[in-house]
Amino acid sequence: MTTGLPDLLVIVGYMAGVVVFGLWIGRGQRGAADYMLGGRDLPWWTILLSIVATETSTVTFLSIPGFAFTRDFTWIQLAAGMLIGRLLVVALLLPHYLSGEIFTAYELLQRRFGGATAQAASLLFIVTRSLADGLRLFLTAIVLQELSGIPLPWAVVVVGAATVVYTFFGGMKAVVWTDALQFVVYMAGAGVALAILVSRLPGGWEELWTVAAGADKLRAVDLGFSLTEPYVLWAGLIGGAFLTFGSHGADQLMVQRYLCARDERDAARALATSGVVVLAQFAFFLLIGVALYVFYQAFPPVTPFDRPDRVFARFIIEELPTGVLGLVLGAVFAAAMSTLSSSLNSSATALANDFYRPLVGSEKSSSHLLGATRIFTVFFAVVQVTVAISGQWMSRTVVENVLTIAGFTTGITLGVFLLGLFAPRTSQRAALAGFGLGLLVMSVVAFATPLAWPWYTATGSTATFALGVLASRIWPATLSPASA
Repeated sequence: MTTGLPDLLVIVGYMAGVVVFGLWIGRGQRGAADYMLGGRDLPWWTILLSIVATETSTVTFLSIPGFAFTRDFTWIQLAAGMLIGRLLVVALLLPHYLSGEIFTAYELLQRRFGGATAQAASLLFIVTRSLADGLRLFLTAIVLQELSGIPLPWAVVVVGAATVVYTFFGGMKAVVWTDALQFVVYMAGAGVALAILVSRLPGGWEELWTVAAGADKLRAVDLGFSLTEPYVLWAGLIGGAFLTFGSHGADQLMVQRYLCARDERDAARALATSGVVVLAQFAFFLLIGVALYVFYQAFPPVTPFDRPDRVFARFIIEELPTGVLGLVLGAVFAAAMSTLSSSLNSSATALANDFYRPLVGSEKSSSHLLGATRIFTVFFAVVQVTVAISGQWMSRTVVENVLTIAGFTTGITLGVFLLGLFAPRTSQRAALAGFGLGLLVMSVVAFATPLAWPWYTATGSTATFALGVLASRIWPATLSPASA
């Protein structure tokens, strides 16, 4: 091990403490509803912190500083678009989710179109979530590998196993409350790391600003327009808005949190405020990346970095003093575990409600569904571990891979939701045609065009909606929207 005993004790103590806290919070589960939605009685501020912590995985903690290290502040344009996307969800989609007793986002599609449409969207979510969060797990394992020198597959298994324990027993209530705790931990750890980083610079903050400005590292807005460049203003504002409209409006990972709220007002407050918090948080992690650039200009690394994702991880492990190292590494694991636990619970909930329950029949008891959901939680943990082990053969940064996957699929699902809301003549057959054709369009876009990934969700949702409307001219709805 490259760390001292105090650091190891902090890390092991933190991970054990999270597991124990999650088990304690999630005790007394009375059935599937409690396990999946926390009894629909969670405070709005815990849901807010859970939303932020869930989308702030190790990708944010390590890959965003890596972006600023190699580029500049232009990632913040995407964060601004993400705030706009949240407001669209509050205005257009949230009222529909909180108007009835549902467990997954895709039950709305079942009510509007039928089971086949709901299952197609749910399956796309499950596949996307398994791939994207498997890559997030991979990035976390990089830190453990750097820390201990153990093979990457074992590092993946260790992080995955620690997360699945409290998720398995505690359900959604444990996930949300541990997310809130982990938000505090990882922000505190990042703050300590930045303070030490700046203190190590000979000129402190003044040197940081001077060197960063001279290297154009503080540029936050790129007014150029290009459909192939992801970090320009309109790609950030429009692409980021559509990406978040889809990921936070038509994705079970986030929708499940709104369903835990006491009412629509609490859910709206949590979601809208999370956009402001995330914007500030992205700016903070980009600042860390700029500070890392200035630091390594003053103190060049002995071994060059093989990928931007490793820059902050290397600084944490090589430069932080004993004790503080354990705290910041605990923060890295906090960021990872908050996202992974949410992913496991949401994927298991989608599989149980959208596929398993229709298969076995609604007469099965709540305790039976609870047991099945727990089994599915373990299953998805195994899937994500497998994906994470495969992540070592990627060529691009993890954050680009994760958001490319998200943009590819969320637009298609969002397009189907928009068909249900704004195209009353669309039948289930037309919706499925739009879904399938949208998937085909996105496959061509992703593999045969140079279109930048922030535009994927906008392209996918527009194509799916337009093609679904065209298909409805061939297969119009013959029943009322409530029963179509």
